[in-house]
Amino acid sequence: MMIKTRFAPSPTGLLHIGGIRTALFSWLYARHNNGKFVLRIEDTDRERSTDEAVQVILDGMEWLGLTHDEGPFYQTQRFDRYREVIQQLLESGNAYHCTCSKERVEQIRNQAMTNGKKPRYDGHCRSLNIDDSNTVIRFKNPIDGQVVVDDKVQGKVIFENSELDDLIIARSDGTPTYNLTVVVDDMDMEITDVIRGDDHLNNTPRQINILKALSAQIPNYAHIPMILGPDGKKLSKRDGAASILQYEDEGYMPEAVLNYLVRLGWSKGDQEIFSISEMVAEFDIKDVNKSASSLNPEKLIWLNQHYLKNADNRLLVLSLTEIFKKMDLTIEDGPELEALIDVQKHRTETLKDMAEQSVLFYQDFDEYAENAAKKHLRPVILEPLKALHDALKAIQDWNNANIKTAIEETAEKFEIKMGKLGQPLRVAVTGTGISPNIDDTLRLLGQEKSLFRLRKGIDFIENRSKS
Repeated sequence: MMIKTRFAPSPTGLLHIGGIRTALFSWLYARHNNGKFVLRIEDTDRERSTDEAVQVILDGMEWLGLTHDEGPFYQTQRFDRYREVIQQLLESGNAYHCTCSKERVEQIRNQAMTNGKKPRYDGHCRSLNIDDSNTVIRFKNPIDGQVVVDDKVQGKVIFENSELDDLIIARSDGTPTYNLTVVVDDMDMEITDVIRGDDHLNNTPRQINILKALSAQIPNYAHIPMILGPDGKKLSKRDGAASILQYEDEGYMPEAVLNYLVRLGWSKGDQEIFSISEMVAEFDIKDVNKSASSLNPEKLIWLNQHYLKNADNRLLVLSLTEIFKKMDLTIEDGPELEALIDVQKHRTETLKDMAEQSVLFYQDFDEYAENAAKKHLRPVILEPLKALHDALKAIQDWNNANIKTAIEETAEKFEIKMGKLGQPLRVAVTGTGISPNIDDTLRLLGQEKSLFRLRKGIDFIENRSKS
């Protein structure tokens, strides 16, 4: 039998890192077993589902390269099929109409809790044979026996049917509920393995009983533990529960995000770096840990730096261009992006970090960083900078070697160390005391812009000396 997994997010909120890890594990398990991966949008909550959230799901999956073989399917387009199955359950005696008010059901549950029992519907309408299309419809859950879930992550979990109530499978307006739609979808789409968060574990026995009532194949289940924040508590928007596309906006590379997520709950020896092909080759859902994993932002940054340093510069150009666009930065008057990336990717953490640290190559600055100017743009360095300006102006072939020679010879001429000249030069041409290697900085700026800014720095020192 072909392995078939699915990722079935609800577009009632933004797709966050926990959901993406579920998608990744499902995708990897399908790919590892030469199976198929299905994308399904569970959008039956029409009041809370939004087009924006749907688009985030589609864009996020595309950005990460988690391609689907079937779908995306939308539950709102399958209402006729759900009604057909509900009618089938009614006719087979596995479902019934219920006229109990919300107030009565709430009273029953409150009373049960008062008596120290599990809150559940008491089955009042179970045998009344009510025929009223304006009522809710409940599934007639077996009263006796057990549901045994051989979970691939949690192990064997046993549920007593006597502890499960008759859940609602259709609301009074005829719309189906989650536990019905997910069962019908898994059945119709021939899902063999359901990989999802462990918060769904309590739904599993109810769904298995519905599948049995429909004489459907029972899929394998794997309930993976949640992801916690760095403090070991529930994930918050600040540390990972925001949209997955926030990671793209922050300049993280998709390979780094996937590598990071696969190691949250799964491991293969001491290996930390996994290419996509290695993940596919090695991943088995049975190796996922039972315990929850906590986010480690430093690990993600470390991984991102690894992938950034080893990426093909040509592939980074498009991503960096998009970030510059979001910054409203014009990059026509500046170095070629491949040349810039070649220098910056070894000293920055993310593409956004790279973009922000590269503004100086495309946009002139109005003021010097106060501390940097005070420390380095002083009268004592005025004459060496003037001489360096002339030496740089005389260069015929503007490259690192010639730039470095001009700086070294000027420093030697004035009997000062390279750093004593290089740092004032850096402040003069960048406005700050931080930039790539000084000869790389000047090469990327270009000769004309470097000389213009150096002259500006010299004027600054002279004007400050006069005041």
